[in-house]
Amino acid sequence: MSNQWITEEQTPHLHLSTEVDKVMYSGQSDFQKIEVAHSLQYGNMLVLDGVFQTSEKEEFVYHEMMAHVPLFLHPNPKRVLIIGGGDGGVARECVRHPEVESVTMVEIDGKVVELAKEFLPTIAQAMRENNPKLTVTIGDGLAHVREKEDYYDVIIVDCSDPIGPGEGLFQEPFYKDVYKALKEDGLFVQQTESPFLHQPLIHDVFEVVDRNFPMARLYTAFIPLYPAGMHCFTMGSKKYDPLTWTPNRPKTFETKYYNEDIQKAAFALPNFVFDILPKK
Repeated sequence: MSNQWITEEQTPHLHLSTEVDKVMYSGQSDFQKIEVAHSLQYGNMLVLDGVFQTSEKEEFVYHEMMAHVPLFLHPNPKRVLIIGGGDGGVARECVRHPEVESVTMVEIDGKVVELAKEFLPTIAQAMRENNPKLTVTIGDGLAHVREKEDYYDVIIVDCSDPIGPGEGLFQEPFYKDVYKALKEDGLFVQQTESPFLHQPLIHDVFEVVDRNFPMARLYTAFIPLYPAGMHCFTMGSKKYDPLTWTPNRPKTFETKYYNEDIQKAAFALPNFVFDILPKK
């Protein structure tokens, strides 16, 4: 049997394809189509509704930048909430922080968690090892955050694209609930797509976060699997400003992408990205 190619339609005019020699799973959960395949370029990879989510070879960029930028900005992050993140990569990075006492991960699609543990073992490491800091809940992140008040130090919204199960995670009532669920010095971060291809989304989310938090900030990272390779993350903070951050504790573990210089440099925006943001 010859190899096949799987393709993500990133826009009607831009596709990204990778050659795969094995499809380990292809099926429909209660929420979305899920595929797990072995890419000759990227190793095992997860695809949801035709959108590339993560792969073994390059996952460290996204997961380190989702976790360590907010966790090192906060001087003492004890309670962390991850909304989404069913592959387990962000959870794996969060539990590495000695200061973090508990990580709650709320993923709506239990099938993603099951498949990640089976086919993405290095990404799902913390889940596979039943890390004592980590609690995995299969449920609605919107409902979970709505029920909390003054509880979490850091909330990480590791959601899929703003369609399907993740749609409500990009709307203003959700950001108001996130604000309420955070402690008085809490902060949150959310992935907010490509500055080349999703400018309206970046603008609109930043505008809403800026309206509901004392500080809204944007940072970037370079992720080969994602549309156009450059990706944005939007942060809302009640107290700590990443633009004036200085190291507040040593990093006691190895990383492949993140370091102290990246913590600062990620918030230095190219002019075309800065121009996407709402003008005050």
